[in-house]
Amino acid sequence: MSIVTVQDVTRDYQQGTHTVRALRGVSLSVEEGEFIALMGPSGSGKTTLLNLIGGLDNPTSGTLTIEDQELSSLSPAELGDLRRDRLGFVFQSYNLVPVLTAVENTEMVLLLQGMGADERRARAMETLKNVGLEGMEHRRPSELSGGQQQRVAVARAIASKPALVLADEPTANLDSETGTELIALMRSLNDDHGITFVFATHDPKVMNAARRVVTMVDGNIHEDLRK
Repeated sequence: MSIVTVQDVTRDYQQGTHTVRALRGVSLSVEEGEFIALMGPSGSGKTTLLNLIGGLDNPTSGTLTIEDQELSSLSPAELGDLRRDRLGFVFQSYNLVPVLTAVENTEMVLLLQGMGADERRARAMETLKNVGLEGMEHRRPSELSGGQQQRVAVARAIASKPALVLADEPTANLDSETGTELIALMRSLNDDHGITFVFATHDPKVMNAARRVVTMVDGNIHEDLRK
């Protein structure tokens, strides 16, 4: 089953009086259960494509469909609901709320979905256990290492059981060993729970773990390899 369909998408940006084309007619399909790395140098278009898939930006032309919903046909409220209920996001900078504990950060999407307090806390605690943070649920971000903070970010992304998790350079701020552990964690979540992941990354470790590597150059898909 296709979760994401990108069809002939372009994205232009204005830089002063010049128009820069970040994506040049990109087409891509993401199937349920895939573990995909979007690779390429800075400026290749991989983060732009990830942001478009996540509904964080709009294409200049072409169509993007998530689970049979064409994003351009959705109202801002409907798009917000789609992002909340069907997508999970993991960012390079963790984006945790500093005054909240690990379990409270993990509960955030569930709270927005209106889940009851007891069920919400139980789901968040179980999710933190699944990412290796049992016993650290009540620590704030300042009391956690960078790798532990990124595990909380992963827990927050998957707690609502989204159809797709989008990860933008999730290992960029981590040392090599911690980055390897995080990738192994996300690969196990993919293997054991069927969670679909799409990464935008420079990290060769992500490429090695991925089942499919899409290489982008100058706003185009240069290569699409399945392992």
